[in-house]
Amino acid sequence: MFDNFTLSKDKLWSRRQLLKLGLAGAGVTGAATIWQMLNRSNYANVRIPPMEMEASKGATNPMQVLRNFDYGTLKQENGRTIREFQLTAGTSTIQLNSAVSYNIWDLNGRIPGPTLRAKQGERVRVLFLNQAGHSHSLHFHGVHPSEMDGVRPISNNKATIYEFDAEPYGVHLYHCHVAPVTRHIAKGLYGMFIIDPPQPRPPADEIVLIMSGYDVNDDNRNEYYAFNGVPHHYMHHPIPIYQNQLIRIYVLNIIEFDPAVTFHLHANFFNVYRSGMTMIPSEKTDVLTMGVAERHILEFAFRYPGKYMFHPHQDVVAENGCMGQFEVIAAKDVKTPEKNT
Repeated sequence: MFDNFTLSKDKLWSRRQLLKLGLAGAGVTGAATIWQMLNRSNYANVRIPPMEMEASKGATNPMQVLRNFDYGTLKQENGRTIREFQLTAGTSTIQLNSAVSYNIWDLNGRIPGPTLRAKQGERVRVLFLNQAGHSHSLHFHGVHPSEMDGVRPISNNKATIYEFDAEPYGVHLYHCHVAPVTRHIAKGLYGMFIIDPPQPRPPADEIVLIMSGYDVNDDNRNEYYAFNGVPHHYMHHPIPIYQNQLIRIYVLNIIEFDPAVTFHLHANFFNVYRSGMTMIPSEKTDVLTMGVAERHILEFAFRYPGKYMFHPHQDVVAENGCMGQFEVIAAKDVKTPEKNT
């Protein structure tokens, strides 16, 4: 349906290409702009703890990934609303620890890629530019026509458009589907794709946790693991949450080369909404087994303040980076702004 367009020499889409795509004036650049359009009504009763944002570590900023949702740009075309996203594949070097750096492919200059979010039934349009030096594509989990399935490679310095209706609601993902798929995903070309149900879920502090692995010596085995890109990050920088507040985690296992891992939460239990495709929890547990590309919604609240660990229950995965902490802030420690008199 859409052709494979070559980028102009300055890595900007030419006006002729934009007109052919119906995107004149969009100003699409190599580093695509992310427009955040949060639906504040869903968060009216939710308090989000302040976080000290660290300086970006190149393509990685795990604290920003936690609560950063890309709602795209809304456009009206022929009486219908289009939710448009822009994703650019590139290359980066990330620091896994003080001694080990690793070359990755990224999306919009980050790993994981942006967490895209739409509502069921909306028309979704994804402008994909490949500037990563190799052929890549984007395959979206969900329901869509075959021509939008993202299995056709897009050559370096070329671009395409994926367009489909957002369905069904749930927690999905997107990733490169160029062979070897495992390698392309493991090198960083993946992200979460959330489709919200027609009737919104109850207000909650919503958090994204994506488990990934790094095979730094190309032996098809992971040497390092991480939540949201950086090994051990949330152990050194615990995630702040409030006591007795509903927490909703969108969790995804994208660890390649390991057949399955678990997710375990200390001192608590969580309700499981499998694949996010139900409004009623299927079970309550504190350990959940997840195969590669499995994802779920987990909901819980902490009764007591303090620091609580979360990690896979496979020691080798946890000890090599996939481990973190929640820091539960007591209600009595929450400061309210002083009123002006």
